[in-house]
Amino acid sequence: MLRTMTCRQLFSLLIPLSGWMLFGNPVAACGAEIESAISRHKPRLVVQIVVSQMRYDYLLRFADNFGEKGFHTLVREGSLCKRAMYDYALTRTGSGLATLSTGTNPAMHGVVGERWFNYTTGEEIALAADKKAFTVGSDEYDGQYSPRGLMAGTVGDQLKSAYRDSKVVSVALDPVSAVVMGGHAADAVYWLNGKNGHWVTSNYYASELPAWVRKFNDDGAVAGYSSQKWEISRPLKSYRNEEYTDISVDSTRGISFDFLTRKRYDYDRLRSSPAGNALVRDFAVQAIIYEGLGNDDAPDMLNIVFDASRHIGEKYGTGSIELEDSYYRLDEELATLLDFLETQVGRDRLLVVLTSDHGASDPIRADSRMPAGLFDNGQFAAIIAGFLGAQLGPGDWLLKFDNRQIYLNRSLIYQKGHRLEDIQDQVANFAIQFSGVSQAVTATALRNGHFAQGVMGRMQNSFFPRNSGDVVINLMPGWIEFSDGKLSDSGSPYNYDTHVPLLWFGGVVGTADVERVVNLSDVAPTIADILGIAPPPAATGNPIPEILLSK
Repeated sequence: MLRTMTCRQLFSLLIPLSGWMLFGNPVAACGAEIESAISRHKPRLVVQIVVSQMRYDYLLRFADNFGEKGFHTLVREGSLCKRAMYDYALTRTGSGLATLSTGTNPAMHGVVGERWFNYTTGEEIALAADKKAFTVGSDEYDGQYSPRGLMAGTVGDQLKSAYRDSKVVSVALDPVSAVVMGGHAADAVYWLNGKNGHWVTSNYYASELPAWVRKFNDDGAVAGYSSQKWEISRPLKSYRNEEYTDISVDSTRGISFDFLTRKRYDYDRLRSSPAGNALVRDFAVQAIIYEGLGNDDAPDMLNIVFDASRHIGEKYGTGSIELEDSYYRLDEELATLLDFLETQVGRDRLLVVLTSDHGASDPIRADSRMPAGLFDNGQFAAIIAGFLGAQLGPGDWLLKFDNRQIYLNRSLIYQKGHRLEDIQDQVANFAIQFSGVSQAVTATALRNGHFAQGVMGRMQNSFFPRNSGDVVINLMPGWIEFSDGKLSDSGSPYNYDTHVPLLWFGGVVGTADVERVVNLSDVAPTIADILGIAPPPAATGNPIPEILLSK
C-alpha cells in the first residue's frame, strides 16, 4: 500500500514510470508527492455510528429481513470485523463509548461505569456531569454536562489539534453519549432534553444554539416523532422473535405498537421507540448540512449514537418483536443516511464506522433450561453491610454497591485502625459465597497482580484505582442484575456483552472479512491512521490494516 512504502521505494518507482526529472533534493520532492497522494485519499468526513447495545449476532439473526441499502451495503461493500470484542469486564455504555473515542480500556481512560465514588468525600461522581455548566437551548436543568471528567483525549481531540479548520460534532439522545463521543475539543455536542423535547447543549461548548438548531426546536419537529404510532414493518410470520408486551395482536390490523399514543408528547417514551433513532438520524443530517461537514479539505468528524436501541433492548428484551422491528426500522434509517452521505460528500471522501458500545444479556425466563439467574443488588448490599457491622462493630462501613463494585468507607476503616487490605479480603471471601457470584477480586489484587488474559484479565482491564471499588465481583454466565423495567442488561465479560459489530465503509476501505480478534480499542487508532494524524494520547489499540483498500 502507498502509505506503507518508504520514500526511497516510491521514488524508485516514480522515476522509470513517469520519466520525471526531479531537481534539488529528491527525497524532499518525494515526500511532497507522498503527502499529496495520501491527502487525495484522506476522507473529508468521518461518520462514527454507535448502535447502543447491538450484539454481533443481530447482523446474522435479522439479515433475511434487512433491506439492500442499510446493513447489507455496509457488509457487502465495506469491511467487516467478525470478531470485534471488548477486552474488559464492566461493559457499560459510558465505558464502551470512552473506549471507542480514546482507543484504550477503562484501566487507562478511567471510565469504570457511568458513576463511581470519591473515597475521600464519599461523594458519587457521575460521568460527564458538571455542576459548573449550565444548559444552552432550554430553561431546564438538562445541560449540566461537560467532558471535564473524561481523563483521556479522544480521536476527535487529535483531529482538532492536527487541523485548525476541522470540525467535530456529536449527536445523541442521551447527554453522556453525546459528550463522551464528542470529547474535549468538539465544536458542537447536542442531546435531547427529555422534559420539553428540545435539542440542547451546555455552555462548555457554546454560549448559544446556532440558528438551525433553534429553528428545529421552534418548529416543534420532535413532537411529531413522539406522537408516531409504532406498527410492525414486516409481515408477522417473517419475524424471528415471538415475545411482545406493549403490542396487541389483531387478525385484521396485525400488530400495533400503540403505547406512544397514550401521551402525545412523551419525550421519555421516545427514547425507547424507533422514532428516537429516526429523530437522531434526521437531526444528524441537519448537522451535516448546516455545520458544513465534509465541505472542504480539512477532514471533519460526526459522531452519532443511537441510544434508543439500548433503551428498547433493556425494556423489551433481546427476544422481543419490539427489538427486532426496531432493527428493521434502523436498517431503513441507515439506508437513507448512507444515500445522503454519498450524495452530499461522495463515497471516495467518506469514512463510515458502525459499531456498538456493548452487547446485551438475554432476559431470564422461567421455562428456560439455560443456566441463568437474577442477582438482587439491594439484598446483596444489605447483607454485605450487615457482615461488616458484625466483623467491625457499628458504623457505615459500606459506601455503596454499584456496577458490581463494593465501595468501602475507607475513612472510617483508617480511623478505626483497620488494615484496608484485610477488610477487602474478608469482604471478597464472603461475597464469593453468594449464588450467582463467579469471582470476587480485591482492588489490592487487581492493582498489584497481573492477569494476562481470560476473565481475570478482563476484570483487570476494567480496573482504575482511583475510581474502582474495593472489591469487584463478576456474575456467572447468564446471570443479570435485577432492575425494575429492565429485561436485558450488560456489564459482563461474556461474549453476549463483549462481541459487537464493527463495520467500515468508504473510499479508503476495501471489502475484507477480518476473521481474527479485533479489540474495540483499535477503532480510534485506525481512524487516526486513515486521517494521517497521531492516535489519542492514551491509546493502546492498534490500526487494523486488513480493512484498507489496497492500491
